[in-house]
Amino acid sequence: MLNYHHLRYFWIVAHEGNLTRAAKKHNIAQSALSMQISALEDYLGQPLFERVGRRLVLTEAGHIALNFADEIFAKGDELLGTFGRLNETQQQVLRVGALATLSRNFQVHFLRPLLLDVGSKVIIRSGTLDELLNSLRLYDLDVVLSDVVPPRDHASPWIVYVIDTQSVGLIGYPRPDRYHTPLEVLLQTEPLVVPTLESTIRTGFDALMQQWNIRPHIVAEVDDMAMMRLVAREHSGLTVIPPIVVKDELDSSKLVEYAVLPGLVETFCAITMTRRFPNPLLKLVLPNPAAPD
Repeated sequence: MLNYHHLRYFWIVAHEGNLTRAAKKHNIAQSALSMQISALEDYLGQPLFERVGRRLVLTEAGHIALNFADEIFAKGDELLGTFGRLNETQQQVLRVGALATLSRNFQVHFLRPLLLDVGSKVIIRSGTLDELLNSLRLYDLDVVLSDVVPPRDHASPWIVYVIDTQSVGLIGYPRPDRYHTPLEVLLQTEPLVVPTLESTIRTGFDALMQQWNIRPHIVAEVDDMAMMRLVAREHSGLTVIPPIVVKDELDSSKLVEYAVLPGLVETFCAITMTRRFPNPLLKLVLPNPAAPD
């Protein structure tokens, strides 16, 4: 029969990621931890850890075992709680990765159901798309928020949920002389703030300018949507930006959208992977698939 002491020692080390730290934190001899984990590996017939530098990294078998261990000990806590032996209900945690340049308004909108739920906790980490997808692959994140859809193949079978698709507008301070000015004239005469060359919005914008034979007066290129919002509020010209980024300013009429740039859209998506035990909190934020007709 499975020795649950062995499983708990494995579970402790897996979550700590370091044998010495786990032993010190839980007041267990390091040698005892090593022996118990070795015994569990022998019993399962699979290596559960591999050493990378000073860190213990879970193998594929280790990830599977940890998923089961999480479920087993969560059920154990639930059992104890049922009989009044736990002081408080265990708080559920959703680990979210967000592209560092992503609109903060979109992130808050996506996470609002969890932010209003006192029984859940959200951990948000930012980074590049490659960093975040690697963390998702290694089970360090439950979902990644992005405005870039990653390439998919059999080695990286991402599941991509399109959360919102926003048009891209030409936005700036209210000014009467702009209201009836044609879009082409605004693009030729107004100083513009635009996303940087790496942005999909910028790719579409440059193609549109080429198609219309316009040489825009670009005064700033910004890769961070939070910074774009601040610049749009201070800039006397116009900003090429999705309306959701400056939603509060548009609602209060501090800024206005003079035109929608045809064919330019930004897609906001949530990226996950197939999990045997997906985080149940994802159900609160991911869209429900439509039922077949």
